[in-house]
Amino acid sequence: MNNVSSQADLQRILKEGETAVLQASNLKELDDVRVEYLGKKGKVTAVLKTLGQLSGEERKETGKVANEVRQKLESDIASKHEELTRAEVAERLATETIDITLPGREPVYGHRHLISQAIKQITDIFIGLGYKVAEGPEIELDYYNFKALNTPADHPARTLQDTFYIKKHSVQPADDDIVLRTHTSPVQIRVMKSQQPPVYIIAPGRAFRRDVADPSHTPMFHQIEGLAVDKHITFGDLKGTLEEFTRQMFGKDRKIRLRPHFFPFTEPSAEVDVSCGICSGMGCRLCGSGWLEVLGAGMVDPNVLIEVGYNPEEVSGFAFGMGVERIVSLMYGIPDIRMFYENDMRFVKQF
Repeated sequence: MNNVSSQADLQRILKEGETAVLQASNLKELDDVRVEYLGKKGKVTAVLKTLGQLSGEERKETGKVANEVRQKLESDIASKHEELTRAEVAERLATETIDITLPGREPVYGHRHLISQAIKQITDIFIGLGYKVAEGPEIELDYYNFKALNTPADHPARTLQDTFYIKKHSVQPADDDIVLRTHTSPVQIRVMKSQQPPVYIIAPGRAFRRDVADPSHTPMFHQIEGLAVDKHITFGDLKGTLEEFTRQMFGKDRKIRLRPHFFPFTEPSAEVDVSCGICSGMGCRLCGSGWLEVLGAGMVDPNVLIEVGYNPEEVSGFAFGMGVERIVSLMYGIPDIRMFYENDMRFVKQF
């Protein structure tokens, strides 16, 4: 092969390449043209591989023509690439245009679970009365959960049948036995041990008991404890506080009544009922007697005050505790508290 035929081949390749570039209708076809003519196995490269067969002067002239052909095709391909890119962008903009006059799609928002709503509502009421929110561990020592709360060693609540024990040293109760707290009352002990009166706190949180799940019991439930310790606290203060809570939570026309009861950590103690919102205390299918039990309360037992280092001759206090699930069930007429935890969206979305 001589330089004349090589240069002729290059000119023919240039014309074919220019035509192929012009005919490319998209970036994929254009890239195929680039590979066909300028790639490692392309037509221009094939001619360059024959330069070794030429003499020195012929090789120089043919190499010059080959570089000119390569540069011309590269320039044409670059120009065509820019042209096709602009065309594709314009086409995409035309087909993907958003009509900003159309109404937007409203996103689906979640909301607080009904139990969380109730905890916040109850908490806000007591914060408005001057109480602070206190928290404590759900995994608790027997000392804080039972002993410091004046619960005797033979009390039924301290048995394996009623309490979830994580660590138990022997059949007899020990201060360092570890339990899942059965109420949020241990928070009261922890707070009183950490500060001097006055103390005005509420302690919302989860509690655990070995109950078989039924319409009114679950092994895990939510409780809110309240505690007030100060000078000259009386049972009348307790009643007034609960009356104000009842009016704000259930309605201004609702009344409460207190029935004598027993709790190890309060004396005297009482069960607190609220008048039925349907029959106003007359008696109906919901309440039976006109009253609905909502919480337990009483004056803090002097033994508890002594245990935390307070002088019962100088200060007194009251405590109360309510099950959140029970409060919510009474408010909305929910017949089975297991419904709170079944995650049935037909139920959850109603509140």
